[in-house]
Amino acid sequence: MKYLKNVTTLTYTGEKCTGCGRCVDVCPHAVFAMIGGKAAVLDRDLCMECGACQRNCSAGAISVDAGVGCASAIIRGKLTGSEPVCGCSEGGGACC
Repeated sequence: MKYLKNVTTLTYTGEKCTGCGRCVDVCPHAVFAMIGGKAAVLDRDLCMECGACQRNCSAGAISVDAGVGCASAIIRGKLTGSEPVCGCSEGGGACC
């Protein structure tokens, strides 16, 4: 499931990757895949910013602000039945 284009806080530094594959194992939306012995980001827009990849990356190659941003706001809105509000639009209104 894609949320919104180009809004995730996910960053990946391939030079730091040791090729352990933990990010591939723990990502619930298959954002990562192993290519040529290292992790690669297949589609950043699939990221729901849960933070599992960062917490399991001992090399420090992955950074994500878990629980923030538009993806989190959309999930929170769906769960509570309210409008998604992430504070990223001017005036802190509706999500992006």
